[in-house]
Order: sequence, then structure tokens, then C-alpha cells
Amino acid sequence: MTLPLFPVTTVGSWPRSRALLDAARDYRGGRLDSTAFNSVADGAILAFVRLQEDIGCDILTDGELRLDNFYSFVTEKLAGTQLMTLAEMLDIVEDKVGFERLLQTLDVPAFSIRNPVCIGRLERRAPLVVEDTRYLRALTSRPLKATLPGPYILTRAMFVPEVTGRVYASKEELGQDVVRLLREEVAALVAEGVEFIQLDEPVLSEVSLAPGATRTFMCAALAARKDPAEELEFAASLINAVVRGFDTTRIGVHVCRGNWSRDETTLLAGSYAPLAGCLDALAVRQLVLEYATERAGAPIYIAGKELGLGVVNPRTDAIETPEQIRASIDAALKLYPAEALFLNPDCGFATFAERPMNREAIAAAKLRAVVAAARSLRASPVVVASGSCSA
Repeated sequence: MTLPLFPVTTVGSWPRSRALLDAARDYRGGRLDSTAFNSVADGAILAFVRLQEDIGCDILTDGELRLDNFYSFVTEKLAGTQLMTLAEMLDIVEDKVGFERLLQTLDVPAFSIRNPVCIGRLERRAPLVVEDTRYLRALTSRPLKATLPGPYILTRAMFVPEVTGRVYASKEELGQDVVRLLREEVAALVAEGVEFIQLDEPVLSEVSLAPGATRTFMCAALAARKDPAEELEFAASLINAVVRGFDTTRIGVHVCRGNWSRDETTLLAGSYAPLAGCLDALAVRQLVLEYATERAGAPIYIAGKELGLGVVNPRTDAIETPEQIRASIDAALKLYPAEALFLNPDCGFATFAERPMNREAIAAAKLRAVVAAARSLRASPVVVASGSCSA
């Protein structure tokens, strides 16, 4: 399948309706069965698919509308895991002072973020997103993107030494099982014919921080024990182990600097330059990076990779104009050929279901502006000669 130049897609999450949030809460509380919850979720996903088609998105997602957040949902699918709030984790970690200091940097109550913790040997109860993607495929003929938590953030998030250490001796040992399970999922998605698989690895930005810098929820209590270079090498090895051999499907890695607060001062800042070596080492086709916020710095070039260029900020009410978006694309075109640029928001619009970064109306308006900018560029004789990209 052939995509137009500057294909437009989303990074993943979309704001949930009140009805869907209520259904999810009732489902988690045992007041609603899975059939009733999925009926509500199916309707929400159908509405989002039709909205993406109406807006003109080229690669569709399901908005992660069934999920609590982009990685905690694995507790429903994987045996050996338990969902804990950060407040509950405070009760079990040894370094309570350090963990409380970390929580104080958050712009969210500690009970509102749930983290999957490994408490036993990991085994796959059910596919992570294959069934959701199969439902999405039945709704549209357009190319699909399936989003998965990456192996590094899963390993880091799930490894809490005080409980995980009873089962896995190290993060490295846990990581081997995480890789195995994700490879099973990627293989199933490839078999379903999914055109784009995205692995989310936001914590990579934090790994590159200098020692002693303020940490964020993305690491929870899980301070890296290695120096940044060794930790990034470990992260790249996990990602590459997951994607090895799946060369016929477009696979990308998404990296941002946190997307849990509209207060940008609580989020990470800095260029991707310290990550350049790690990003270059990843055996993936595309890097999906935020650039609509000044916190990300100027675009950097990673040879041989496509760039999923973040051109709108999901955390602001201001709707970027097509002209502003074109300016961002023009800057990226100085580094990347037109056929290597995909367009997307910086991150999802609702990383955490109960804490959306924006209202659907604003999110939709931002996507419409991205599509308008893409269509304007496709009509430009300067770029149209570059041809198109293959799905």
C-alpha cells in the first residue's frame, strides 16, 4: 500500500468520553462485565475511527481507548504482574525518602498513576493489543498503527527489587522474558497485516539526564544502577531483540519527555543529542519524536531513519496554524528527505485515561491543522517531485 508524502497519524492515546471513563471505572470495580465494557469501548473506537477518516489521517489508531494508560494495561494480559499506585509502591520500597522526593516532583496525586509491578514469572494470558487491532481492521480500509509499550520501559517499570527480586535476580533477567512476550505480540501483529507498529519508550529521555538530575514518574522508584551510556546500551539491546527479523513491517520507537501534566515546567527538557548514539543503534525504521515543544530543542538527524515529526503540542489549548506547522516541516526538510517525514502530535492526547491533556474538540482541531499543512505541502511542486513513500 502506498502512502502520500507526509503521512499524518497520531502517537496513540485520545481523550475518553465521560461514558467510557465511567464504564472503565465500573469494569475495574467489578460492577460491569467485560462484554458490557467492550460494547461501550467499541462504540467509542468506531467514533474515533470515523473522526480520523473525516479529518484525513492517513494511518489510523484506536486511540488506546480501552486502556487505562499506555503500559499499565499489561497487568490484565500478563500473569505475574500486579497494578499498584505510586502511593502503594511507597509502602514497599526501601528508599522511602528518595521515593517521596520523587513523588513531590509530580504534578499529579500519587494515587492517580498506576504502575505494573512484576510479582511472579511473566506469562502471556492474552494478546496485548492484537484483538483490539483486529477490531480496528474491521472498521476501516486505511493503514493501521498498533502501539505497544517498549521493552525497556516495561522492564524498568515492572522491576521493583523488593518484590520482583524474589522471582528475577536482575532487570536483565526480567528483560529476557519481556522481550519474549513482546516478540510474540509483534509476530501476531505482523501476521494480522498491521502496517505500523510503534514501541513507546519515553523513559529514554530521562536516562540521558546527568546524574543527580530531577527524576520523574517515568522511572517510578526504579533508579538506573548503571551509568547512562550502559543503561542506553541495555535499552537498545532490548528493543533490537524485540524487532529482530521483522524487517517487512514498519516499526518505530516513540520517545518524548513526559506527557502527564500541562505544566511544562514539571516535564523533562533538553535536546535529543545525548540520545543520538542510542537512536542510531536502534534497528527500527522510524523515530517518533516530539518537536512542537521548545523543550525538545532543534531537530537532529539520525541517518537511515524516518522521522515521525511532532508538529502540534497535545498539552496546549492554542491550535497551531497550518503555516506554523509548515515552518516546522520546512526545518526538518533541511535534514530529512520528504519521503522520510511522517507528521504527528508530539505525544498522545490522553496518556492516562483519567488525566487527558486536552479536550477532544481541541485535539481534533490540531489534527485538522496537521492534515491541512500536509496537503499544502503535497501540492507544492518543490516537494511533489520527491515521490511518495511505501507503507
